[in-house]
Amino acid sequence: MALFSSLTPVFIAIICVLIGIILKKTNGAKEKRETTSKPLSRPWVDEDLKDGTDHDLEEEEVDEEWQGLDENVAHVPFFADRYSKAEMIKKSQMFYELLKKRRSVRFLSDEPVPREVIDNIIRTAGTSPSGAHTEPWTFVVVQDPHLKHKIREIVEEEEEINYKKRMGDRWVNDLKRLRTSWIKEYLDTAPYLILIFKQVYGWLPNGKKKTHYYNEISVSIACGILLAALQNAGLYTVTTTPLNCGPQLRELLQRPANEKLLLLLPVGYPKKDATVPALTRKPLEDIMVVM
Repeated sequence: MALFSSLTPVFIAIICVLIGIILKKTNGAKEKRETTSKPLSRPWVDEDLKDGTDHDLEEEEVDEEWQGLDENVAHVPFFADRYSKAEMIKKSQMFYELLKKRRSVRFLSDEPVPREVIDNIIRTAGTSPSGAHTEPWTFVVVQDPHLKHKIREIVEEEEEINYKKRMGDRWVNDLKRLRTSWIKEYLDTAPYLILIFKQVYGWLPNGKKKTHYYNEISVSIACGILLAALQNAGLYTVTTTPLNCGPQLRELLQRPANEKLLLLLPVGYPKKDATVPALTRKPLEDIMVVM
């Protein structure tokens, strides 16, 4: 009896160890099941910027192990221009003064614009940074009058529905002060229309889909650079996001299914009698916080 009493703590300890091992195995199996069933994390997908025409990546078609990128990209020396303090202040002020003149112009002339200028502007937009350097943008430049008019027909048909039914009274009333409507004459008169498509995904040599990380943000940055390049060349535009027109315009322009329209820019010189709303911009103290 004394022997049994002395061995009791040992038996209890052994039982506790066995229970611990069993629980560990059970939890491990549960974690494995959760990991297997958990959807692939894609933080580069801009959920708040998506709409109904997005083409989601199908998990089984994505090659997670290989994206067709060279793992041994050579790095080369980088030489940057350096300016004195006075030069930096002067250049930054001059660039601000240039961009301060940028306005959204809805009254565009049909005066021809050199094609080489447009080429250089698109090249400039193509210098934009992008997620993992996937460069997920396509700039479609339309100059054919018949094609421009077809684009106008598609946009105006949908925009009329937008203004009357989809956008709501608040949005329509907010636009009244800018004197905008569903009539888009500039789509005919502007010498060029630039339609910017984001590539939701690309293609690998093995036929699988290639992930384009942060494609919406990457293309949006490129659009900002493009707007600055237009201003630098003395050209003007109005940024338009034709609601519910993307699929029709993509089909009209024969763009592939992985491309989605992000922005449509009519580009040219302002008409001699062009007007713009007398708007003001927020002062620096309202848009910048220094910590």
